[in-house]
Amino acid sequence: QVQLVESGGGLVQAGGSLRLSCAASGRTFSPYAMGWFRQAPGKEREFVAAISWSANSTSYAGSVKGRFTISRDNAKRTVYLEMNSLKPEDTAVYCCAVVTTRGGSYDYWGQGTQVTVSS
Repeated sequence: QVQLVESGGGLVQAGGSLRLSCAASGRTFSPYAMGWFRQAPGKEREFVAAISWSANSTSYAGSVKGRFTISRDNAKRTVYLEMNSLKPEDTAVYCCAVVTTRGGSYDYWGQGTQVTVSS
């Protein structure tokens, strides 16, 4: 089994910044990719950002591009999400997920961390 634990959420004013972390533990594995997703109250879960482990390529949702940055630490099997210029519409529970098989989908998910942006 793989466990993912997020941290770093909280309450911040609009225009502020937060840095989320997601640490993977459990059985030995090499991630193929890790990603961040978010779900606001009454809305569907949506993709935020992802990073591939080997190529270090990244992708972002249009709504966060230029404001959020995803990065990783191989040795710690940790992925980060640096969030700047936060807006009230960024308020959501942020979850990380990991792809553990080549060509697979996200197969392990964290519990999430709450991010609240006040106006």
